[in-house]
Amino acid sequence: MSIFKDIPPTAGLPLSARELAAAYRNRHAGGLLAQDFQSFLGAPYAAVTCSGTSALYIICEALKELSPKKTILVPSFICPLVAFAIRRAGFFIELYDVGPHDFNGDAGRVAAACAANSDIGTILINHLGGIPCDLTRFENTIRDHGLFVIEDCAQSFGALHKGRPVGTLGDFSFFSLAAGKGLTLYEGGVLVVNKNEHAALMDAKIRHLVKCDFRMEARRILELLGYGLFYRPLLFWFVFTLPQLYWSRRGDDIKALREDFDSTFPVHAVSDFRKAAGHIAFPRIAGAIDSQREKTAFYRETLGNVPGICILQEAAGDAATYPYVIAVFDQPEKKMQALKAFAGTGLGVSQIYARALADYGYIQGFIPNRNSAHARLLAARSITLSTSMFINKNDIERCIEILRTVCGV
Repeated sequence: MSIFKDIPPTAGLPLSARELAAAYRNRHAGGLLAQDFQSFLGAPYAAVTCSGTSALYIICEALKELSPKKTILVPSFICPLVAFAIRRAGFFIELYDVGPHDFNGDAGRVAAACAANSDIGTILINHLGGIPCDLTRFENTIRDHGLFVIEDCAQSFGALHKGRPVGTLGDFSFFSLAAGKGLTLYEGGVLVVNKNEHAALMDAKIRHLVKCDFRMEARRILELLGYGLFYRPLLFWFVFTLPQLYWSRRGDDIKALREDFDSTFPVHAVSDFRKAAGHIAFPRIAGAIDSQREKTAFYRETLGNVPGICILQEAAGDAATYPYVIAVFDQPEKKMQALKAFAGTGLGVSQIYARALADYGYIQGFIPNRNSAHARLLAARSITLSTSMFINKNDIERCIEILRTVCGV
């Protein structure tokens, strides 16, 4: 078992002691992080929030002022926190299924759902794994039904769809700055508005909903300092893999993947110190994305002809960020063999979500149990391969050799 070399499964950017010290000295620069996002995206409004979940919740609260419709169309394979944010704001959820080998929904089924339910006023699209979702396939339905569009960009800052940054394709978008999500405040998010006429409303909602919570913010500062220390192969096993092993051996895959969520997520102000830390690290994002793309290309080139496994990738004309690489097996049994083969190697192999959204027991009371066949297939057949800054070519070659063996090559 690898203990002192345990590679993180996602491409988070660790913060150095020098950057944290600079953030403390330049706390007054905290307001610049929102401007960083606003300038990069060319958006009229951006605000830093305490999480991507709270950003979505605030967006939903603003939607109440823009439309009387109370149902949001959501992809079937997505983080359960999305469902909690939507329900906490008082909206209902309808699902549309993702594709069998991608995260794009079927345009015909989305159109049919909107035709069958006149209460649907918003569609949420998800750029999962840093791979841009093809919003153009829904354009006719969005226009015909006057839908608002929310982009879930939690894992995709820096990705481009047909030359446009993700987060600028719809009316609203949100990004995550959580641990392991590239740029991080340990917990944080960014809310983006893409139409000038909605900026004042969103600003008012933030002032109304976001309150100071000194105890929670102090906890987040300590967690950020801990992240700077432990998010590296030498110590990662103790804070991530050890708890995962504990819950796995108790048969609780939800807790093992840290997906034991609930509706009590906080909505509080982020300190200038943490925002300044994000601003100082912001220039490093471009280089990190380039490295992630290079590693993804190597995985793709070496696994492209291996039977029984498919590497998900961007469409022509798009540029994904690949915080991890998604590999989908033809058979669920192969996925389980792969996870068993990688156990204890410290190579950062994991999976995205344990379930299709409709199959998490703690949200089944408000999620319809339909339109999830492809999501269940992805949950049963997919794993993730690390593109972390800590994984090198030799590590990737070991991953590839293990996968080839699993696939019988």
